[in-house]
This record gives sequence, structure tokens and C-alpha cells, in this order.
Amino acid sequence: MKQIILAVALSLAAVLPGVSPAEDANETAIQGVISSQFSAFLEKDVDAAWSYASPLIQNMFRTPENFGRMVENGYPMVYAPSETRFLELRDVDGALWQKVRVRDMSGQYHLLDYKMVETDGGWLIDAVQFIKSVGLGV
Repeated sequence: MKQIILAVALSLAAVLPGVSPAEDANETAIQGVISSQFSAFLEKDVDAAWSYASPLIQNMFRTPENFGRMVENGYPMVYAPSETRFLELRDVDGALWQKVRVRDMSGQYHLLDYKMVETDGGWLIDAVQFIKSVGLGV
């Protein structure tokens, strides 16, 4: 009986998708970068938050101050979150996107997607987009 269970388990392991150590390391690193940027914004350290933005984003906004104003006005839930929760990390056409549920200071939930780019210095945030607002029950 134990041999049958072991054989079934090994068969399933061969056909079910798993998470490789590299994928797990990427997910940990990506979540660390996003968490660090949230922390920097909460500490009002726009220079540190800026350091987690990709060269594309930095070129677009030119200065940490411009970037900070954009986030504060356009993404207030990122600038001052009361709660964050990482959801799935997905590969979309070769780019890694990390879905994050963010609760703002008024208690409303927002679903955001972070496009990540790997550089020589590690992972950086290359874009953030709203997916949709979600209710309190989520």
C-alpha cells in the first residue's frame, strides 16, 4: 500500500507544475523590493522609494520629488498604505508581474499589478497599474 501511495505521489509530482528554487528566489526578491518601497513611502523617504524604480520610471519623472508627488497624488494607497498583501507572481509575455492587494488609510482595498524588471543591481519596479477596486469582503 505504501508503495502505491509513493508511486502515485511521484507520478503527480512529475506532471504538476512546481516552483523551482529560482522562481522562489525571484518571488522573495521581488516582494522584498516592493515592500521596501512601501516602507520608504511610509517613512516619507522619497529618495529611498525612488531607488526601487527602474531606469525607465526614473527617466520619466527625472527627480525623486517629481516621482514622490506623482505617487502621492496618483497612487495614494501606495504612498500611505495601511495594509499590503502579496498575491500571485505571474509571467506575462516574458515579464514578471506581482499582484498586490493594498488597503488605504480609509479602509478601501485596491488591487495593483507591479511589473518588475531585473537589472544588474537586482529587481526594480518598472510599472504599476490598477487592476480594479475590490470590496471589503475580499
